Amino acid sequence: MSSWSAPRAQRAVAGEVQIPGSKSETNRALILASLSIRPVSIYNPLAARDTELMARALTGFGARIARGGELWRVTPAQQIASPGTIDCGLAGTVMRFCPPIALLASEPTDFVGDAQAGGRPMGGLLSGLRQLGAAVSGDSLPFRVTPPRLWTRSQVSVDATSSSQFVSGLLLAAPRYPNGLRVDRIGQMPSAPHVDMTVKMLRRAGVAVRSGPDWWQVSPGQIVPGIIHVDPDLTNASAFLAAAAATGGSVTVPNWPETTTQAGDRIRDILTQFGAKVEFDSGSLRVIGDQLAGIKINLRSASELTPVVAALAALADGDTTISGVGHIRGHETDRIAALATELSKVGAKVTPLPDGLHISPGPLRPATLQSHADHRMVHAFSIIGLHADVEIAGVECVAKTMPDFTDRWHNLVQG
Repeated sequence: MSSWSAPRAQRAVAGEVQIPGSKSETNRALILASLSIRPVSIYNPLAARDTELMARALTGFGARIARGGELWRVTPAQQIASPGTIDCGLAGTVMRFCPPIALLASEPTDFVGDAQAGGRPMGGLLSGLRQLGAAVSGDSLPFRVTPPRLWTRSQVSVDATSSSQFVSGLLLAAPRYPNGLRVDRIGQMPSAPHVDMTVKMLRRAGVAVRSGPDWWQVSPGQIVPGIIHVDPDLTNASAFLAAAAATGGSVTVPNWPETTTQAGDRIRDILTQFGAKVEFDSGSLRVIGDQLAGIKINLRSASELTPVVAALAALADGDTTISGVGHIRGHETDRIAALATELSKVGAKVTPLPDGLHISPGPLRPATLQSHADHRMVHAFSIIGLHADVEIAGVECVAKTMPDFTDRWHNLVQG
């Protein structure tokens, strides 16, 4: 496990940061391309551990993926094969998007992952697969999926209170099911914009999707994505923009989409609430920092931003309450517990709540902070490191979505 000394800001942080492609869009694009009727080009895909795990899984199903920098070429499988075993790592998109594809194979598929992967919720999705006639061993990783002998069902009810990925995973494979699929949601679903992203990408690929407040209907048919362009990962961008807000600086992210279903786009409103000025002009987003003020905010629709928001809260003038994110206890780590433990080390008073956190800033002090094998923790603690001597242990986990995060961060802060 490697450690990294987060650079202190000797001045207001200023600069421009190019952000690699969205993980969420890349992995959805890879699936649609692998299930399509003809080869597909994907521009600006993210090259990181989560997308590599997805590419390997889809190659196991029979697709061929030629990686070439900013352009990947996907040749779909003529027939879905059984890959034997799929390594999901700690990637929620792999462990939740690939099991529904396994129903199209003729033989069972085993799913395994990192040591922490067994703690990530899977029950809602696996229940949906059982309703479709599949045999599934267990309710968390590792598990085996055996395809149904006969397709007798085309409607499932899914408890999505733990993850919107349960719904997205079923919808992405549904066009290839004999009768399509209707998914009825049970419970309040977090991160709804991610399902909006799935539906938007399906429709762009020629798939007929109807939906209501708590249901989705996908018609069977051909998937024809054509050329897929991947936007920058706006959640990854949030840490760099937060550096401007935390230091009274100015940071610009180019190629920010004018319209998007990425939940990370909400960082614009969040930083404005904290007191920063946010400008969007000619496809670039610029944040100009000022004095940070504590806020009250519900992040149910954008819970991936919780670690960055919590870090800013520890630097703000006044208390912050984050709500609507109880489900992040089942992310890469228990993010509520991890943030409470680690931010307390640097002087903040953090109170875990049933669905969030209450953070009272305090005098900062040096500390060694644990990443908990969670890339978002590294992003958050790097923000704290702008104002305190912080050593981050386990920094290699940033490979999940941005392998060169520490280099990009150092260049921005020290450049």
